[in-house]
Amino acid sequence: MNASTGEDDVVLQTTRASLKSWVESANDAKTDFPIQNLPFGIFNGGGSDVRRVGVAIGDWIVDLAALEASRAISVPYTAVDDDGNPKSVFRQKRLNDFVALGRPVWRSLRSQLSALLSTGGGTLRDNVELRERAMVRQSDATMHLPFEIPGYTDFYSSREHATNVGCMFRDPENALMPNWLEIPIGYNGRASSVVVSGTPVRRPNGQRKAPDDARPTYGPSRKLDIELETGFFVGVGNALGTPVQAKDADGNIFGMVLLNDWSARDIQQWEYQPLGPFNSKGFATTISPWVVTMDALSPFRVEQPAQEPEPLGYLFGASRAGVDLELEVLLKPKSADSAKTIARTNFKYMYWTMAQQLAHHTSGGCNTRVGDLMGSGTVSGPESAGQPGVGTFGSLLELTWNGQKPLDVGNGEVRGFIEDGDELTLRGWCQGDGYRVGFGACVGEILPALETADADPVV
Repeated sequence: MNASTGEDDVVLQTTRASLKSWVESANDAKTDFPIQNLPFGIFNGGGSDVRRVGVAIGDWIVDLAALEASRAISVPYTAVDDDGNPKSVFRQKRLNDFVALGRPVWRSLRSQLSALLSTGGGTLRDNVELRERAMVRQSDATMHLPFEIPGYTDFYSSREHATNVGCMFRDPENALMPNWLEIPIGYNGRASSVVVSGTPVRRPNGQRKAPDDARPTYGPSRKLDIELETGFFVGVGNALGTPVQAKDADGNIFGMVLLNDWSARDIQQWEYQPLGPFNSKGFATTISPWVVTMDALSPFRVEQPAQEPEPLGYLFGASRAGVDLELEVLLKPKSADSAKTIARTNFKYMYWTMAQQLAHHTSGGCNTRVGDLMGSGTVSGPESAGQPGVGTFGSLLELTWNGQKPLDVGNGEVRGFIEDGDELTLRGWCQGDGYRVGFGACVGEILPALETADADPVV
């Protein structure tokens, strides 16, 4: 990072490990939301049903609309309401208007918030009336989808995951398809069914065909699965016909979320040839509500795994393009009082980086827009990186080897795939010196499939 520029100085100053906040809960070493994080989200609460932009700090949410109204923070206005008055980018149901102001504005606001919330900042700390208006307990708030999502693309970028799937369904000696090591593989998903953490997910009905059946049957998926992923939001779009180079792509990315790409494996296996996933993926994708900015993640950037063969020129990115991000999956059966960790891995193992994904996505001239969501693909790690009793694979498909090796999920129960009533939780954090930058939880509970006259029941 070039620390000679003003913007880079903001990143360095706001991510110092020694930085502390007057918000006591933000100084807990186990909180996901220390002052070094300051993630963005959309919430309502504090006695108001109005959705607006907030930033998480410890156990609290800072209401940016209230801070702006009191002139404790400021950003340039670019729009007006129907009466010709300046239109606040913080009194909005989505982050799109704020993020569209651009990277210098994101960093300016980050600097202002860091100063307000640090131990030396008295403007908010010492103003009781303003604190009561601008600080809302997270436990008293409802979180909403952070962006209006124009488009959603999901990638397939973990070498370990792709190899496992190839061994399972193709030839273990040639597990990777010939193109996998040359391009970030992806498919265009369904933006309309992206939901925020806590939204129940209904088991999908669909066509399934067993190998020995003459024809498919229609009914609830019997192999419902999770996919442990991250996602990133585009913060700066590109014009149609104007690709983004991998070396420049970080400047187009606003921040990251956790992402669960729910997958109906039996429906997927029948439908994916020749054009790839469709109904097996389109029924729901769950994301965490807080968007952690790339600036907050900057201290945790690492080198990506070595790539062989050497990528083509447009896929050459900047150094330290990976992120040392710990990830885990927890499963709680309906009958259980607590969840059990069933997988733990790290985003640093991903073969293709976010910059390479965005570069390849736009390489043919595809335009992106503010709020576009890009999923990483299932994050699986090498088995050697695991812990006793906890796998490093980011899906039940791999953890149970397509249901052949059922997994102990506690409470005397085992799982090949997800059952109705199961609650799945994804968590992620980057570990700093005495603090961690976390994402909060990404949670979804499975509801039974809708009953239809022509559907076979789950057996």
